[in-house]
Amino acid sequence: MTSTSADSPTRSRTRRAILAAAATTLSRNRAATLAEIAEAAQVGRTTVHRYFPDRDELVKATVADSIDVINQSIFDAKLDEGPTREAMRRLITAMVDTYERMMFVWGEQGMLELIDEADTDDAADRAVRDLIARGQTEGVLDPEVSVDWIQQTLWALTYTGGEAGAKGQLPRHGVAAVVIRTFERGIVVG
Repeated sequence: MTSTSADSPTRSRTRRAILAAAATTLSRNRAATLAEIAEAAQVGRTTVHRYFPDRDELVKATVADSIDVINQSIFDAKLDEGPTREAMRRLITAMVDTYERMMFVWGEQGMLELIDEADTDDAADRAVRDLIARGQTEGVLDPEVSVDWIQQTLWALTYTGGEAGAKGQLPRHGVAAVVIRTFERGIVVG
């Protein structure tokens, strides 16, 4: 069920709250109950059932919504604008901000199989890859490693930073800065 113009603002807000709570709750505990998700969304379990008839439908909708949220955050980072280094910093910040959505979607094998491949948009992935290639051309990013390597390293650093923030090992507001610093400078000194 996607939001339409016929949906009231309240209904749309409630649906978004349920999907966000489901992503957060399920990223931390894949076995979380609908009651736990409802509590996290600050709605009753019957409200969750009005929007999603069963857990499978809620999980599918949450996967699709999470991908939309992640992609939108990448688009909002305006990767094609300004210097590569600044665009990369905006990308990392956007990724850290959607960490729980990323962990929900990619934290368990098979989550993407729950939705139609036709419903996924590769434009965000292309934008990231284009930024990396631009950075390599400009000499900002290492041209001797593949775009795939840089992209996977970026995802791994984001995952590690987000996990450290979630566990309280880093302050949440400081995660993006640590990921950026590690990405830009590496970890070897001297």
